[in-house]
Amino acid sequence: MRFMVLVKANEDSEAGVLPSKEMLARMGKYNEDLLKAGVLLAGEGLQPSSKGARIKFSGGKHTVTDGPFTETKELIAGYWLLQVTSREEAIEWVSRAPFEDGEEIEVRQVFEVSDFPADIFPPEDAAREQEIRDELQRKAGQP
Repeated sequence: MRFMVLVKANEDSEAGVLPSKEMLARMGKYNEDLLKAGVLLAGEGLQPSSKGARIKFSGGKHTVTDGPFTETKELIAGYWLLQVTSREEAIEWVSRAPFEDGEEIEVRQVFEVSDFPADIFPPEDAAREQEIRDELQRKAGQP
């Protein structure tokens, strides 16, 4: 089972305030622990929304809106992608993250190809999707 762990943005992350040296050291240790345990597939911090864009699709067209975006509580400041055996294990790992008061983290299970019934995701399409996922894992150095 894979879980996307979303670190919510806050006023500091949206203002481009970098974490302290101590926080970076604690986060590095936490990431090393995830890696050594074999559960970390990916993880990164994100630049503020002022350096991003949103693309909205409507009527066969798209509209690009440059950041920043005002809904800070809805923005993401970083993420991890974890491969674990259960939701409870994902929560256990995230509970160890070295965050301070006020931080909010969301844990969401990633859909696997096998989660879709054959009547809406035919086997040949599912096989192609699985090949793409397998290739991405090979490129990332994953088994």
